[in-house]
Amino acid sequence: MATHKSYHAYLIKSLEDTAEAAAYLDAVLEDGDFDHILLALKNVSEARTALVTASGSSDANWEACYQLIAQGDVPGFPLIAKLLSSLGLKLSVTVRDEQAA
Repeated sequence: MATHKSYHAYLIKSLEDTAEAAAYLDAVLEDGDFDHILLALKNVSEARTALVTASGSSDANWEACYQLIAQGDVPGFPLIAKLLSSLGLKLSVTVRDEQAA
């Protein structure tokens, strides 16, 4: 069990880096499993919480989104967009590899 906790702590710490969070979310979104996407958003949100707590700042819109995710609820698209924006991230759409040719 200790290994899981240390991995989770490592994951959350690594997701404090915007580039890491973007790559992580991109990989999970590519997988397409909705439960995995929600878990990834929860992990990224947890990392953001650590940053917000350390800085002493707060954002009510972001907090609302984080609370929904932390409770296991599915946030709406506007809240997800606000969460990503507060992380310095954005959504984009690309053509799947098998359709690119």
